[in-house]
Amino acid sequence: MNITKVETNGKDIAVVSGSEVVIGDVQSALDFIATVQYEVGCHHIVINKSLLSESFFDLKTRLAGEILQKFINYDVKVAIIGDFSAYSSRSLQDFIYECNNGHDFFFLPTEQQAIERLSLLK
Repeated sequence: MNITKVETNGKDIAVVSGSEVVIGDVQSALDFIATVQYEVGCHHIVINKSLLSESFFDLKTRLAGEILQKFINYDVKVAIIGDFSAYSSRSLQDFIYECNNGHDFFFLPTEQQAIERLSLLK
């Protein structure tokens, strides 16, 4: 896992990349939050979707809700980047739509869009 800190509009944003799944359950999400905050001190994080277990995108597992609740508890704003068009689940598409209209989680196609969106949050 590689963590890079960028500053945009006076906001520090962690951009996390890698080639292996880092978040596969609630405990690994908590470990991830702690690692990012310890290493770069950021509460705004861009994550490539490849770092998330595919179970996250199957809403029946409830994993997405449980993990996103942990991010809320620790006041961490997250933008997940990637191509989500391959997921045909109507409920997942609705979930992504609702997240993108909120203030805590975003599902965006590019790193630049994610950084821009997170830089506008308080």
